[in-house]
Amino acid sequence: QVELVESGGGLVQVGDSLKLSCAAFGRAASNYNMGWFRQAPGKEREFVAAINWLGGIKYLADSEKGRVTISRDTAKNTVYLQMNSLKPEDTAVYCCAAVYKTTGWGFIHHYSETYDYWGQGTQVTVSS
Repeated sequence: QVELVESGGGLVQVGDSLKLSCAAFGRAASNYNMGWFRQAPGKEREFVAAINWLGGIKYLADSEKGRVTISRDTAKNTVYLQMNSLKPEDTAVYCCAAVYKTTGWGFIHHYSETYDYWGQGTQVTVSS
């Protein structure tokens, strides 16, 4: 079992950058594939980015390529989401999620149902 704690959200202006963090706690926390999802008011949860347990395989939603990067500090069991050139439509609650490393995760990394553990989320608000 793993506990996830997000941080780094806040109120920013259009064009600003923000770096979100997700710290994982628990036994074997380093053995989890991680994902970032977001949910805006009145909208469904959507995939943003994902990274495998070693940090060598990364996925980004097509809409975020060029603006978002995901990285991982395996020593700290922390995953980061760097977001640049923020837009009002990026306003949402951003949640990180974890699933134990398994074969085939690469094919289903973008489905929220893939993940077993979720953080509480951190609010990102982009003001114009």
